[in-house]
Amino acid sequence: MSDDLDGWGGAEFVLAADRLDTPDVIEAADPGDMLRQVASAAAQVRTALRSCAETDLSAFAADGRPRAIVVAGMGGSGLAGEMLNAMAGLSSPVQVVVSQAERLPGWVGAADAVVAVSCSGSTPETLAIATEAARRGCRLAGVGAEGSPLHRIAEQARAPFVPVVLPGLPRGGAGPSPQAARPAASPQAARPAASPQAARPAASPQAARPAASPQAARPAASPQAARPAPSPPSEAAVLPRSMLWAVAVPLLVIAERIGVARIGSEVYELAASRLEEISHQCRPASESFVNPGKSLALDLVGELPMVWGTSALSGVAARRFASQLQENAKYPAIYGMLPEAAHSQVAAFDGPFAPRSSRLSAQEPGSGPDDLSELPGWDLDYEEDEAASGFTALRLILIADPDEDPRVASQRAAVTELAGQRGVGISELAMDGEHPLVRLAGVIQLADYASVYLAIASGIDPGQTVAIRDLRTRIE
Repeated sequence: MSDDLDGWGGAEFVLAADRLDTPDVIEAADPGDMLRQVASAAAQVRTALRSCAETDLSAFAADGRPRAIVVAGMGGSGLAGEMLNAMAGLSSPVQVVVSQAERLPGWVGAADAVVAVSCSGSTPETLAIATEAARRGCRLAGVGAEGSPLHRIAEQARAPFVPVVLPGLPRGGAGPSPQAARPAASPQAARPAASPQAARPAASPQAARPAASPQAARPAASPQAARPAPSPPSEAAVLPRSMLWAVAVPLLVIAERIGVARIGSEVYELAASRLEEISHQCRPASESFVNPGKSLALDLVGELPMVWGTSALSGVAARRFASQLQENAKYPAIYGMLPEAAHSQVAAFDGPFAPRSSRLSAQEPGSGPDDLSELPGWDLDYEEDEAASGFTALRLILIADPDEDPRVASQRAAVTELAGQRGVGISELAMDGEHPLVRLAGVIQLADYASVYLAIASGIDPGQTVAIRDLRTRIE
């Protein structure tokens, strides 16, 4: 948690922290149960695997490998395609393309596979691409709500369809009411608080975990037996942005079947266990000084986030974090990835949103006289700690991947130093885990919690979608 309160003011910061440490306030500020939806991530992984096992995916096999996989999806559904692309890597024998438009690229044809992903099954752009893929003779698969328009398109094309099922609900079942979904007390309330060392993710790979050893953090019993699953929210209340794992897992299973990804049941369970672990650390009953999700949220209070990844994998996590900050916390957030951000976005450190941007480290050649005090109107007599007035301060969030390129690692260290000189706050999240899916699970879950807690700390309902609905009514 940052000690610098200049960006928002001490009183407002204290109020934000108090909101996050008052259970009644958290419950009242989250009427849509977004925290509970985030906590369902591990159950989403396991439920999606069961849905895949119950679906005939024989059309996708290693002996019938397509030329390319086109993933059609918007928002979190599109991010699922980016997850696959990052995990497949440059060595993949099959090109992975994410399409977030209403038309397929002109080169896509019968030699290619198209996976249409839409949590609701009714996203217009995804429906248009699915229809076009069937018309072109592409190998088609759908992932979405059962009985939805996307499901009907898949049925007409005789294509496999993996239904998105809410965790804890039978296939095709209706969810309980929101009142039934909210138990009287948090299922995790009886668990001891995490150690203070878990409060702030740091550069070490273990930063997102409590100080206790992994063996101590995970009991010998199965995760399902050790931690009671949260009650499922109402089906009508579930927002697609909270269902990332429900739509991502079927896509990964399909890709695995044709040899594009190597995951396996053990890795899926490790990812689910990591999601549970972060959910326990970030539970609402845990106070902010030992809760990494709340601590990260308080770092961002009243500041303008820039979220950078350091590899294709951590770039996916950075994009997800920026998107969740926008949708949950209603915060504008800037997404970037090294090394590209070092050639473009870093220039913002010289702008009005960097508190000490006027303290340039070196003058560009040929830019003017050596002594700026000779220019009329220049007054260089300012205090050392003077901050830019009237502008929201930047906050840089770096998501470091242990598999990042050594040159990018050097850039990250240099960016950290430069940001400090410019007065830009820094939060660094370290990915941890041998498999890319496990590394993604840990940092995405932490980011999802932080975005919801930032909304609550700012007095905003994280589940409201008024602007999105208003825009849709103007388009339709």
